[in-house]
This record gives sequence, structure tokens and C-alpha cells, in this order.
Amino acid sequence: MRVIAGKFRSRRLRSLRGMDIRPTADKLRETLFNVLTAGNPDVLSGSVWLDLYAGTGAVGIEALSRGAAMVFFVESSPSAASLIAQNLRSLDLQTGFEILQQEVTRALRTLEAGNVRADFMFIDPPYRLQSAYAETLSLLSKSKLLGPETIIVAEHPKKFDLEGDFLPLRRYRRLEQGDSVLSFYRNQS
Repeated sequence: MRVIAGKFRSRRLRSLRGMDIRPTADKLRETLFNVLTAGNPDVLSGSVWLDLYAGTGAVGIEALSRGAAMVFFVESSPSAASLIAQNLRSLDLQTGFEILQQEVTRALRTLEAGNVRADFMFIDPPYRLQSAYAETLSLLSKSKLLGPETIIVAEHPKKFDLEGDFLPLRRYRRLEQGDSVLSFYRNQS
């Protein structure tokens, strides 16, 4: 696993063994960022990200590499949170991020209390936790973390499709790649 582009391009990232951490594949991560920057390569510059169920932190690190100002890595597993910290240290990153070793529900309340407003959110729970997708998207649909232009992306298995809408969040794009799908949501109120 490596950083695809930006200032940390081609740098290697570590992962943990086992199926609980399933890093977003390099090719899918590249596709994700190509879609987000299509027509506006500077859209990530200065942005704020939430990397929910962060695992290795690969998506948030990719965002930092491409110019994000701040990434909040939310990961409840102590070993995965430690791995994220190791990956960030390996890149000599000391600012521009915060690791919240908390369950997503609690972390969202913490971030709301801190008046965080995210430009991008990435949701990628372990595939076996199918209910976590709907729960998280439902929470986010009512959250003060959303700005009018916030984009939420959920990575999920192709065999499990998310409901299209979590009003006022509406899915505006569904992109399949291999066995994985990226569902893109935006506030349509």
C-alpha cells in the first residue's frame, strides 16, 4: 500500500494482518481522488476531512498528501489507531491531523462540540458491520459537521447496496470497481 499522489507520492504505508482492517486499495483510492478533483484539482487545498473507521489512515493520509489542511482520523481499535500514528510519523507529519480513538458516534459528538465543519467525509467500516453504514449516514444527515458543499463518500461491497438517500443527504453517484463500490452523497436540502 502506498500514497498515490501529492507531496508523499509513492511513500509506503503499513497495514495490520487480518480482515478487520481492509485498506482501501490503491486503485480505488486513486479513483476516489480523481473523481473528487475532476475539473478542479485545487478543491482539496485547505480542506477539512473526516476519515471515519480510518483503519490504516490511507484515505486521510492521501488527502493530506494532496493538500488537505486538516484530517480527523476516527478509529476505535487501539491497534489501528496506533498504526495510523505510525504511518503519520513515517511521513514526518506532526500537524494537520488529529486521531480520535473513539467509536464513531462519540467522535462525531466530540467534533460537533469543537465546531468542526468538514468539506469531505469518508466512511469505510468493516464490511461485516453493514448496519454501521446506515447508522453513520443517518447521524451525519442531521449533523452540524455538514456544510452546504460537504461531500460524503462511503466505500462498501458491491453485493451490499446502500439505500440511495438519508435525507437531506442524497446519493448522486455510485461508482463500482472490482468488488467495491464508492457511493457519493451531498446535502440536497
